[in-house]
Amino acid sequence: MESFLESVQRRAFRIAHFATGTDEDALDIVQESMLALVRRYGAKPEKQRKVLFYKILRNKIRDWHRRQAVRNRWRIWLKPKNSEFADDTSDPLGNVPDNFSKTPVEQLIMEDTVNAVDTAVRKLPARQQQAFLLWAWEDLSVAETAAVMSCSEGSVKTHYARAIQKLRQMLGDLQA
Repeated sequence: MESFLESVQRRAFRIAHFATGTDEDALDIVQESMLALVRRYGAKPEKQRKVLFYKILRNKIRDWHRRQAVRNRWRIWLKPKNSEFADDTSDPLGNVPDNFSKTPVEQLIMEDTVNAVDTAVRKLPARQQQAFLLWAWEDLSVAETAAVMSCSEGSVKTHYARAIQKLRQMLGDLQA
């Protein structure tokens, strides 16, 4: 189980970070998802863990969005005038050293590309974002992605196709 959790932790963090926009909430969601998998499904066969984990992760993200909607209703009324809530957007994975030597120009181009893709994926609607991340990034099959998203395989394909189309439109300059 430990090796499985190690293998998905960074990707799960990115998925949660796309959904929440904050490091702290993303880390909490990933941790809660991992604990839920271990507690409830630790005895399940290894080949079922990936789908179960991403389904738990999706549900935790959905719960987070619901809680945020309720909290935001009250924040509007309780927010003092002329104040902003703290917005820490630092990326803990950005502090990991890069062991590959790149020229400064190559590194700048790579950072710009990663930032552009990151921004584009964040702009996708939630279902398209899920389909894209699970199918393309997590390499789940269409059937596994459908199981995680609780929808039909046809819906997964539709959401994925729409996500790819929108990403191509948003990232048109990077394709050249």
